[in-house]
Amino acid sequence: MTYCVAVKLNAGMVFLSDSRTNAGLDQISTFRKMIVYEKPGDRFMCLLSAGNLSISQSVREILQIEQLADPDGGEPITIWNAKSMFDAARVLGAAVRHVYERDGEALQRTGVDFNASMIFGGQIQGEGMRLFQVYSAGNFIEATAETAFFQIGESKYGKPVLDRVIAPDTPLDEAAKCVLVSMDSTLKSNLSVGLPLDLAVYEANMLRSDKITCIDQDNLYLRMLRESWGQKLRQVFDSIEDPTWNDAHTDVPLISAQPRHAPLKKISNPEEKLI
Repeated sequence: MTYCVAVKLNAGMVFLSDSRTNAGLDQISTFRKMIVYEKPGDRFMCLLSAGNLSISQSVREILQIEQLADPDGGEPITIWNAKSMFDAARVLGAAVRHVYERDGEALQRTGVDFNASMIFGGQIQGEGMRLFQVYSAGNFIEATAETAFFQIGESKYGKPVLDRVIAPDTPLDEAAKCVLVSMDSTLKSNLSVGLPLDLAVYEANMLRSDKITCIDQDNLYLRMLRESWGQKLRQVFDSIEDPTWNDAHTDVPLISAQPRHAPLKKISNPEEKLI
């Protein structure tokens, strides 16, 4: 399985991916799911991928040479000469469909679904930053101010902290911390997501990034974050008053022992059946 997350903020963008793939408990491998396409001073683009590994690897290779016809009759559009991130995302969609046309039927004959999802974002000179989520059909949606992040793969465990913290005006370093907490929550709850992690932080309008790193189990910051997050969660949990029943004194609302609705039927005889 996989977990990848990308965040678009006023200050820049943050991308994070794990690197575990597995085809069963005894077939666990490490493959990078992030790739950066960069032409300093002109464009910075980052691609995260989840789903069938053979499909996503094929798409990544084809993307570098995939072309779209220019409606104005100019040279074919590629990710390297696209004038907008929207056009670059169209090229990525075409690459996904290219792989489907080539391999989809053969995969279907062997009972394998054409399963690939991707996050693609960055900035091209002359326009603002943009972030897209691309589906198996090659279609895509774009992040907005109301939806500032995308997740693919095993997303459910890491979403709550993103919902509570991420906003358009969140500082970049704080967003990087947040996505790492999101990833750590996923690592804690799902063995199919694993280290090492790839992290890329892009500052708006730089058109390059020098904050791209691999984080393994020996990374001191990740170890500190993991320990601190677990301890603080426990402290907050312990600070919340336990529920109090009936008329006992408390400063918080009671849990009533007299339910408004009909109570559940209690079974005293094991052979008695619920109606």
